[in-house]
Amino acid sequence: MTSRRQPEETDGRRAQWLKGVLEPCLLGVLAPGEAYGYEIAQQLQRAGLGEVKGGTLYPRLSAMETAGLVEVEWRAGDSGPGRKYYRLTPAGRVAQQEAAADFRRFAAVTLALIEGTPVPPPPPPTGPPLAVDPVNREEIRR
Repeated sequence: MTSRRQPEETDGRRAQWLKGVLEPCLLGVLAPGEAYGYEIAQQLQRAGLGEVKGGTLYPRLSAMETAGLVEVEWRAGDSGPGRKYYRLTPAGRVAQQEAAADFRRFAAVTLALIEGTPVPPPPPPTGPPLAVDPVNREEIRR
């Protein structure tokens, strides 16, 4: 059966998906080094996420700054207006690595569910247990 979705249906779905992945994508775009807002939007568009408007991009970058994931530096322009440059903080680098690992698992599970294929098993827990169950002596993890 061929899907005959209207373009606005597909655009609406993509907009919903973008809300969930914008911050991890911003972390990834900034991982190699600093960039200014328009440059970030262009990288996202070239990657295939479509147009990310300023009303979506800048509030998210501001929230990431408030959360300590990015730092901002205002620079005067040589021949035009000044620009805000964004770069990851050490906490932002950790968040980027964690987001990549979390999303890798999320994408694998989601794709398996959509395609109707077996869902991959979760990865084994890492790190020390939160506690040990006193009755059956099993480790309790998140």
